[in-house]
Amino acid sequence: MHTKEIITLQSTYREDMKVKGFLFGKGDKAACIVGSFRGNEIQQMYICSRLVQALRDLENSGGICVGKQILVIPNANPYSMNVGQKFFGMEESDINRMFPGNEKGETTSRIAAALFKEIADYSYGIQFSSFSIAGEFAPHVRMMKTGYQNTSLANLFGLPYVVVKKPAPIDTKTLNYNWQTEMTAAFLVYTNKTFEIDDKSARQAVAAVLRFLTRMGILRYESHSGYISHVIMEEDLTNVYTECAGIFKGLTELGEAVRYGQPLAQIMDPMEGSIRQMILAPTDGIVFFTHKEALVTQYDMVYRLIHRMHE
Repeated sequence: MHTKEIITLQSTYREDMKVKGFLFGKGDKAACIVGSFRGNEIQQMYICSRLVQALRDLENSGGICVGKQILVIPNANPYSMNVGQKFFGMEESDINRMFPGNEKGETTSRIAAALFKEIADYSYGIQFSSFSIAGEFAPHVRMMKTGYQNTSLANLFGLPYVVVKKPAPIDTKTLNYNWQTEMTAAFLVYTNKTFEIDDKSARQAVAAVLRFLTRMGILRYESHSGYISHVIMEEDLTNVYTECAGIFKGLTELGEAVRYGQPLAQIMDPMEGSIRQMILAPTDGIVFFTHKEALVTQYDMVYRLIHRMHE
C-alpha cells in the first residue's frame, strides 16, 4: 500500500486540507473508489476504511492481479467532517455538484478539478453516495442514464437492486456523470445509512466491491456470489408523500413487502398526540426507501416503493 496526497488546499488560519488516497498494486489504472464528499457521510468513509484494510491484506497475500492498480479515497472533504458541516465552507457548497471543476474557479470547483484530474483515467469508478433526503435505502447500485451506462456490469456487484436514473440538469455536474462522459464505467453504491455507522451494511458493501473487482479480473478473491440484481428505472418507483406535518411513526420496515391500502406510517400531532394522517400504500410493492427522522413537514417524501414483482 502506498499513501498519496491527492489535493492540498492551503489555509490561512487552520491546517492545510489534505485529501489522501491509498494506492494498491501497480500498472493500469483499473479501479478508483471514492467515499464521502459531504460532512455527514460517515458511513461512506467508514466503508472505504474497511476496503483499505481488506485491500491491504489482499495485496500482502498476492491477491491483486499483476498490472492492476486500485485507488481508494475515503474522504474528499475532511474540512466539513471536522466541523460537523454537511457542505464545504461558509458558502455551503457541494463538491459533488462541481465536476469536472475549474482550476481557476471557486474553492469547491478547484477541489473538484484537482480530484477529477487524478481519477478521470480509471477504467472503473465506484462512489459511495448518499441521498439528499434523510432516510434509509435498500442496498443498491445506481447509474446515470448517459448512454454509456452498463447494467450488466452493475449486476456484477451482486447487490439486490440496480437503479437507472435519467439525469436532471444538476446531475450533469456530479462525479458519476462526468466519469461516464470520460468513458469510465461509473457506479454509485448506496447502503442504508449515512451519518450513522452500520457494520452489517458496511460489510455487504465491502463484499460487493471486492466481488465486482474479482469478476473484472482486478483481484483474486473468493467471495459469495451475492444476489441476482433486479434492474429498476427510477421513474418506475412509486413515491409516497405526507399531506401534513407532525411526528412520524413508521409502521413498516425497509425491504418489507406491502399491499395496496396497507398502513405504512402515522403522522401524529406533536401537541395533542392525535393521528393527523394515516399513510397508506398506494400500490402493492416492496419498501425501497423509508424516512427515519422523528419529524416530517408537509409534502415530504417518506417512502419509495418498488412495484411488487410477480410471485
